[in-house]
Amino acid sequence: MAGRRTLHTEVMVLRKTKLSESDLILTLMAADGEQIRAVAKGARKPGNRFASRLDMFCDSDALIAKGRNLDIVTEASLIDPHVKLREDLDLMAGASALAELGEYTCYENVEDPFVFAILKAAFSTLEGLTGLSQIDLLVAAFTFKVLAHQGWRPELERCTSCGEPDVSFFSARMGGTLCASCAREISGAHELTPQQLGRLKALLTERFSTLLVTPIDKGTARFLFSLAHEWATAHLDTRLRSFEFMRGL
Repeated sequence: MAGRRTLHTEVMVLRKTKLSESDLILTLMAADGEQIRAVAKGARKPGNRFASRLDMFCDSDALIAKGRNLDIVTEASLIDPHVKLREDLDLMAGASALAELGEYTCYENVEDPFVFAILKAAFSTLEGLTGLSQIDLLVAAFTFKVLAHQGWRPELERCTSCGEPDVSFFSARMGGTLCASCAREISGAHELTPQQLGRLKALLTERFSTLLVTPIDKGTARFLFSLAHEWATAHLDTRLRSFEFMRGL
């Protein structure tokens, strides 16, 4: 999009930041996966046309003009408002985690349509979920899928230290699974049951719809979410506050 004057694109709202008394700075993901930071003028005023069309997690059609420092949203219309994601605490927590990770895995002037497509699918899937276990599982799957796509795919077939195929531990710092012998030397390695390892592999290979059909107990879902949180924190080298909030639910 280099050299553009205006851009017409589908966008998803990842973050809102107050600017002056009535404006907002929006962090958006465009349909091509590029991150855009743009001002929505007057968006904080009651009744402003942008207030509902560019709310958190909204999927919108936008016209964005090139600005000197920040771009400017000049028009917006809703494609999917994802209202449920802002009305339920558990769903909002999950959506916030998806949006935060989306923000850290899309970049200005870098196109990656896969990231947009999978975030759009995750928001739509999340809206139909009930129960924190399913939300944990969806966020974990999204995290591992996006990071694997961008080059941080965990090794799950053999020990990352010695190559032994009989693995029973996981370490984000070491890049994946470990055998019992090598895990003794790694602080913070998590022991895995064969069932947990199978579930972890499924997060990377199965579609959201397939993953969520199979029943999962609360403890396993929370364990997989915790592994995803550690994986993202270790490889993005950042603190993910929305994930921390979810872990407290």
